[in-house]
Amino acid sequence: MGPTHINGLPAHPLLVHAVVGLVPLAAILVVVAAVWPAARVRLGVVPPLVALAALVSIPPTTHAGEALEHDLGVENPLVEKHAHLGDQLLPWVAVLFVVAAVAWFLMRRPATPRALHAVTAVVAVVVAVGSTWMTYRIGDSGAKAVWDGVGASRS
Repeated sequence: MGPTHINGLPAHPLLVHAVVGLVPLAAILVVVAAVWPAARVRLGVVPPLVALAALVSIPPTTHAGEALEHDLGVENPLVEKHAHLGDQLLPWVAVLFVVAAVAWFLMRRPATPRALHAVTAVVAVVVAVGSTWMTYRIGDSGAKAVWDGVGASRS
């Protein structure tokens, strides 16, 4: 599925930066392209490509996270919450990619009804907000798992 270690370090904290950067970037590009016709034309295929890159970055990151969780061998409810939330991001970003692809496809068809563009824009905004919110929640729970764990072990 992907590397679990990079140069002897757990890969998850390194790979997660791709997800944290690509998901919000894809969300912004998809929304801009869906709601602003001039930007849609200028951006062209970029929003679906960035959304695809975000989508593809998630499985190796979650795989490396599961390996790290296994390597730690500790039952920690904060880590379990983080892992549970992490499993929920893939469907959000998959839908974000589909919406980006649909918006791009509609842009290429000049006779598309305006109502279809409007529905696509509304769905794009909802999915972009949802995927970005999930990315934030996952990152926040991961940070709490690390830093609350560090604080608890130092007490």
